[in-house]
Amino acid sequence: MKLSTPFILLAAAIGVVEASGHDGLSRVAARHHDVARRNNDSAAAKRASTGRCKVRPSSTLVHTSTPTSTSTSTHASSSTHKTTSTKKTSPTGLTTTSTKTSSGSKSGSNNNSGVTSNVAGLVKVTDWSCGASGASKQITATDGPNGNIDWMNCGLYDGGWNPPHVTVNDVITVDLGAALGDSNTPFKACGPYIDLFYKYAGEHGIPPIIVASIAMQESTCNVHEVGGGGEQGIMQISKDKCGGAPGGNCQDPDFNIRTGVAFFAQTLSDNGGNLLLTLGNYNGWPKGMTVASATAARWTDCCLCQNNLDYLVQYLNGWFLNRDPYTGTPRIGKYFNLDACR
Repeated sequence: MKLSTPFILLAAAIGVVEASGHDGLSRVAARHHDVARRNNDSAAAKRASTGRCKVRPSSTLVHTSTPTSTSTSTHASSSTHKTTSTKKTSPTGLTTTSTKTSSGSKSGSNNNSGVTSNVAGLVKVTDWSCGASGASKQITATDGPNGNIDWMNCGLYDGGWNPPHVTVNDVITVDLGAALGDSNTPFKACGPYIDLFYKYAGEHGIPPIIVASIAMQESTCNVHEVGGGGEQGIMQISKDKCGGAPGGNCQDPDFNIRTGVAFFAQTLSDNGGNLLLTLGNYNGWPKGMTVASATAARWTDCCLCQNNLDYLVQYLNGWFLNRDPYTGTPRIGKYFNLDACR
């Protein structure tokens, strides 16, 4: 899978990681179920072929403490996330121009893409080494409001991946409630959990659409999903994080989402607020990754252990903008290196 699920080192992936030159590097996610065994015509199988479901080593950043919540609000809104970055940026703020609703009128959606019309602005970040973002209003396979794929993958061909410092305040997102009011939204399965996404995302200053995007990436918002390494529930949290689950049920939506969001937020903090670095880590991207190291697993018996080189652009110009990056038109990306694993 793409946004690799946080959390447990799978023995089957060790040899591949070593062969790829990634041994000893921190990784956030452990990928799960073998979707190759699913019907190739299913949406899940189609997405798996582009990176949603693959074995992934775990990260040394894993928190062992069980997060707790004291918030009683079920409609918490996103707040500004402070970062320790010293890089100068020009945040655009979040384009959350609609109020949260679990249902409602369409927001001028594009019937072919599921993108709501209230998407506004362009990411405004210029990095000293990566340059301008190349952001464009029109979403294409490689470009969009959150920048160009080569900018997100900065350094991949020149010394190794070293992404620009982009925070949650810099990215352009669609309001989750507005997205769910769009009949073409890819987030329909997440509808029952919208209050929990808002609640726990709000506690950590993360736009709820980002949390919902992680849930879509990890489990397609399936509360009963179990990964190949035993990862549990909507956020595919690893077993070591299940302590304190109500009745021992790690799939409990409230516990699962609270724990998963807290883990993501802590990793984001550990990365100085760099959202691109954190998302990349979730897919097993270490700093310094190259095309060769990312795709080395293609020639092993674990082809899906490759890193999906389209991963970041699929998130930022796909999920964040209420667009399914795999089934939408155009299909988002340019490498599609996991297609070789079909």
